[in-house]
Amino acid sequence: MKNSLVTLALLAITAFVMLVMFAPESGLSQTPTAPADRPDVDRDLDPAIYERWKAELSNWGRWGAEDEIGTLNLITPEKRREAAALVTEGISVSLAADADTVRAVDNPNPWQHEMLGIASDRLAVAYHGISHSHLDALGHINDNGVFYNGYQPDPDEVIANGHPKQSIHNIKNGIFTRGVLIDIARLKGVPYLEPGAPIYVEDLEAWEEQAGVRVGSGDALFVRTGVWARRSVEGPWLRGRAQGGRSAGLHPSVIPWLKERDIAVMGSDHPHYVSPSNLPGAVHDFALLYLGMSLFDNLDLEALAEAADEHNRWEFLLTAAPLPIRGGTGSPINPLATF
Repeated sequence: MKNSLVTLALLAITAFVMLVMFAPESGLSQTPTAPADRPDVDRDLDPAIYERWKAELSNWGRWGAEDEIGTLNLITPEKRREAAALVTEGISVSLAADADTVRAVDNPNPWQHEMLGIASDRLAVAYHGISHSHLDALGHINDNGVFYNGYQPDPDEVIANGHPKQSIHNIKNGIFTRGVLIDIARLKGVPYLEPGAPIYVEDLEAWEEQAGVRVGSGDALFVRTGVWARRSVEGPWLRGRAQGGRSAGLHPSVIPWLKERDIAVMGSDHPHYVSPSNLPGAVHDFALLYLGMSLFDNLDLEALAEAADEHNRWEFLLTAAPLPIRGGTGSPINPLATF
């Protein structure tokens, strides 16, 4: 009898141990979470939805069949007057990176600066890509030869003479509006985002709540990821949509938010999109082609972030004017933020 009781006790103890070892954990720990510093693959945007947005969110025809400036139409005279009133301290900050003449993995086409004498020089640059601060015209991105608002030029004519429509020359009179900085690295409490980190609508709106600002119609939106802060510490790395490229940036799911807020122009310290992505370059290409939104690419937003933090002001007067190149697809640029 005594032996039977001992046997039963041992069996009970064994059963309890097995139950503890193999029972599922309770609570949120059952659901794995993706690290904050890399894309959440479960949030890839369905390409079919992206295709549907091309019709549902398009600004084609919104300002007429002949429109060539897209969302810059949202910068009205009243908007410019409101922006001018933001200047209270008279402090200006450049948003451009210095002209980089050193070839690197992220600068395959460096600026060429040739001295022609002690009082003259020559400059040349292939500015599109991930290296140089520039402003994209609406003639920069196409889908099978079709650009914003249905413009479909003859390719041979464009190569020979430049774009007859949708060129950077349309922005010769400049951009003068309210600028808003959304500093996602500061929101996350880090000096810079790691390559591949996606930025979602909830991040943008969390910053608005924290900073006490709201992006609205006709604004110039700037999103800081900290590219240049990271580069100064870690050195150059392959960025952008090239095979193996990794960039923190806006997730494709942000596109409807950009349309809803009626942003006039957008800038970042890279070409806007997260990489890698199942939709490479989605935000950049959709903004230009379907929203008609000109883009500032590869800005250096470090000085702006420091100035905004120092003055606790995340809105400012934004001014910028491209080189007036007839037929051009964009221009090197030096935007200014004035507080």
